[in-house]
Amino acid sequence: MTLTDLDATDLRLLELLQLDAALSNQDLAARAHVSPATCMRRVRRLVDSGVIERRVALLSHQRLGFGLTAIVEITLDRQGAEHLDAFEQRAVADVAVQQCYRVSPGPDFVLVIWANDMPAYQALVQRLFTQDANVRQVKAFFSVQRAKFEPAIGLPGAGLRPAPAAPAR
Repeated sequence: MTLTDLDATDLRLLELLQLDAALSNQDLAARAHVSPATCMRRVRRLVDSGVIERRVALLSHQRLGFGLTAIVEITLDRQGAEHLDAFEQRAVADVAVQQCYRVSPGPDFVLVIWANDMPAYQALVQRLFTQDANVRQVKAFFSVQRAKFEPAIGLPGAGLRPAPAAPAR
């Protein structure tokens, strides 16, 4: 299923769920202007087709003590598929790594990391970068202010986005 397979009701349901995935089926149906049975059937279809990957709660990393955000570029010495796969498996298994991308051109990977503080980041450096003889270069950028974090996908015609909140500090 792709974006072209979705009608206005599907898009409205997706938009509403992106704003609040904790809505009951009754509330979701009322806000989408469909019956509860239609709502449940459509959401089930969106889940089964993989359009909805999962429903999660977004936690405040800062309120939970993860005060350091780093965007890290990693260049490996050897870029064979097995070396890329091995590094990727270790990176995605580490709980501090929030996002992991293989990129081209430039570095081999870009990671987004949340750590409690600099000592916690340094421990991650030891685990993932220093102990791996295949890591050639690490370039880290530390966030001083997050201006935007929006995990929701902008959908055409949905138009339910609330006004942007003040940036998290």
